[in-house]
Amino acid sequence: MPFARIDLLRGKTVEYRAIVADVVYQGIVDVLKAPDGDRFIVIGEHSPDNLIYDPKFLGWDRSPDFILIQVTSTVGNNKDSKLAFFRYIADELKSRLSVRPDDVMINLVFVDRSDWSFGNGEPWV
Repeated sequence: MPFARIDLLRGKTVEYRAIVADVVYQGIVDVLKAPDGDRFIVIGEHSPDNLIYDPKFLGWDRSPDFILIQVTSTVGNNKDSKLAFFRYIADELKSRLSVRPDDVMINLVFVDRSDWSFGNGEPWV
C-alpha cells in the first residue's frame, strides 16, 4: 500500500497541488498497481530556505518549480514498474501543468506489509 509525500515551494495554487496529487495517485494505481482508493498523500509546501536542493546535481537544470516526490510502497517493486512510474509522473506533470522534467525528482521506498499499521495500533498482516 503506497503512501506519497510531495514537497514543493510554497505559492502554488490549490488546483496545481491537487493536480500533482492526482497525477501521483493515478501513477500509483495504474502503474504500480495499488488498489483504487488507496489514496494517502501529504503535500508539504516550503519556503526556499526549507526546500534545499542542488539545481545542477547530475547535470539537471532544476528551477524553483522543483517537485520532490517520495512514495513508500509494498507494490511495484520491480525494475519495469519503477521505470514506468518515473516516466508516467514526469510526462503527466509536463502535459497537465507544464512542469519541466528536470524539475521532477522521485524516490521510491519499498517496505513489507508488516511495516504498516493502518489504525488501532495493529499491524497490517
